[in-house]
Amino acid sequence: MKRRAQTRPQRNPSAFPSQAARAQLVSIEKPVYGGAFLGRLEGKAVFVPLALPGEEVRARMVDEKRGYATAELEEIVAASPQRIAPACRHFGACGGCHYQQTNYATQLDFKQAILRETLERGGVRAPENINVLSAHPWNYRNRIRLAFDSEGNPGYRGRRSHAVVPIAECPIAAPLLVRAALAAADIARASRPALRIGELTLFCDADETALLADFVVAGGAKSTFEQFAQSLAEQIPQLRGAEFSTEGSDGRPPHKIAEWGANSLLYNAAGFDFRVDHGAFFQVNRWLVDDLVRCATAGLSGNLAWDLFAGVGLFARSLAQNFARVVAVESAAEAISALRHNLGGTSAAVVAASTLEFLRNARKQGRPDLVIPGFVSPDLILVDPPRTGLGAETTALLVEIAAPAFTYVSCDPATLARDLRALIAGGYAIESVTLADLFPQTFHLESVVRLKR
Repeated sequence: MKRRAQTRPQRNPSAFPSQAARAQLVSIEKPVYGGAFLGRLEGKAVFVPLALPGEEVRARMVDEKRGYATAELEEIVAASPQRIAPACRHFGACGGCHYQQTNYATQLDFKQAILRETLERGGVRAPENINVLSAHPWNYRNRIRLAFDSEGNPGYRGRRSHAVVPIAECPIAAPLLVRAALAAADIARASRPALRIGELTLFCDADETALLADFVVAGGAKSTFEQFAQSLAEQIPQLRGAEFSTEGSDGRPPHKIAEWGANSLLYNAAGFDFRVDHGAFFQVNRWLVDDLVRCATAGLSGNLAWDLFAGVGLFARSLAQNFARVVAVESAAEAISALRHNLGGTSAAVVAASTLEFLRNARKQGRPDLVIPGFVSPDLILVDPPRTGLGAETTALLVEIAAPAFTYVSCDPATLARDLRALIAGGYAIESVTLADLFPQTFHLESVVRLKR
């Protein structure tokens, strides 16, 4: 039996200084990218998290600008029929999830509408049909990153503050990750003051048979780290390797000071065993990795494909089955070695450079063959950039190359729209748009756009 939906979300009385602000009645219209919902108050746009379209809510304004305001939900006066009880006890306070107050079908409707509106606001006409790629909406994450509070409790950052919200569960994560986090916290508390953990990143394979752990610590002796890792492995036998780093000063990245066990694990996806090292990027949804690869690469073949922002080779490895040659370009040091390993035995070549450096060199003096011996124009370019997207110069260089097929895997609809507008102006047309819901219960969305000249 479903629990009855709560009509008053939990509040943190100390979260905002303007507690005396009077809550006002707001009618909620639609979801917007970022996790909030748009309402209107005397003509001004008001963004209210945790609400739902069609609801009447009382919301307390917490930040007012000239054209809009952000608010906190105080009371649901008239609830949506799509409102349900959240599955996680931490929902609302924790900043990890945004949509647990409604069912999964409604979440997918939100994301399709947001993707379409974002594209069209960015000057890109979305196709009539946006495909949807989805799977089980719980326990999907193969990676989590936690912080620790002053008492040594692991948790996520709060929804409206930087404070740590301790967790006892996380229904969107693979259960192994939560067990490992809680076990690490117990062992670390027993080891104080010799060991104090600031942050922890955990990554497991799809079957939860292998685990990597990366700790950011406040100093300590190497023997302490080794003893801690061994104790953790006794409780979590799936642990294959651990790294310990100290927080970098002056904005520099953390500095590794110790390691234990293996520096990588094997992740079976799309028919291959991918080596993934500590800190390297890999797609987060363990239920959808195979389908995402098929969506981005199926039906494509030819002489040469470029995989830009290649990571550890998730797409390049599949492309190598259907292209005579593949060039995989990656700049992240933590991914290069694994990328070379994962593409071993194929016709793929690895270029250790940023995508922009690679493209600049590829057109240098009009002689791309100086950089890539035997260069010919690629039949396909596949890109999977970070949230910042491609940017103006990279997009312009890609338009110059004019590959007949182009696949864009995006994790941010706004930068996707910006880049697509430039690609379309340069002669490309959209063949298909697929919403790949790699992040259920959250506002984040992945999309795969296939284009042709």
